[in-house]
Amino acid sequence: MRWLLTTALLGTLMQAPLEPGLHNATIAVNGVGTMTYGILIPRDYDPDTPVPLVLALHPGGSPGAGYGTQFLRGVVGPALQEWGAIIVSPDAPDRRWANETSERGVMALLDDVRERYAIDPDRVLITGFSMGGRGTWYLATRHPDLFKAAIPMAARSDRDDATKVGDMPVYIIHARDDEVVPFGPAEALAQTMDDRGQTVAFLPLEGVGHFQMGAAPLQQAGEWVLERWAER
Repeated sequence: MRWLLTTALLGTLMQAPLEPGLHNATIAVNGVGTMTYGILIPRDYDPDTPVPLVLALHPGGSPGAGYGTQFLRGVVGPALQEWGAIIVSPDAPDRRWANETSERGVMALLDDVRERYAIDPDRVLITGFSMGGRGTWYLATRHPDLFKAAIPMAARSDRDDATKVGDMPVYIIHARDDEVVPFGPAEALAQTMDDRGQTVAFLPLEGVGHFQMGAAPLQQAGEWVLERWAER
């Protein structure tokens, strides 16, 4: 895919769908401020045909504005570009994803995207890496009515996450040699969900560390999600 990068004016809401490609944009959210985000419009987007929506949450260590766009361009876009989905990847408005300020900003952004584009409400995915993986669990458990699948990658999780996602398909990715986020809790959570009969898959990555995952595991997880959706 040829990536087309454009920039919207600060504080200006786009009133019509953008052309296909990868864009930088901003949205002003009450109580949060101005959020910068990347948005990928699929090549064959048709406003009369609802498409999947993917929310992608970047890891920590942000180098500045546009980190979400970098994460979209480097990992999520290449992994999921065959979906024909609209992919949104914001910059964290409050240093981390798992708090009420970031939640407010993200949900306002998703509301805006769903108002302006044709989105299939039964195909909404949330995914994220490291800090973004924790944010994936946080938002998926708080909004199980919106998100229809989750792919947390190299993510810290809480003990109650399994029960709060209910029947949502969850594909957990974690490296055995992760030197930042321990492997064991992720494996245990996946086993707990499987024992409960929940829809879960677990991919233990071999021979890589925390920062070496790349796009291939997410692509594999995405194929699994599409299969689960097709079974409904």
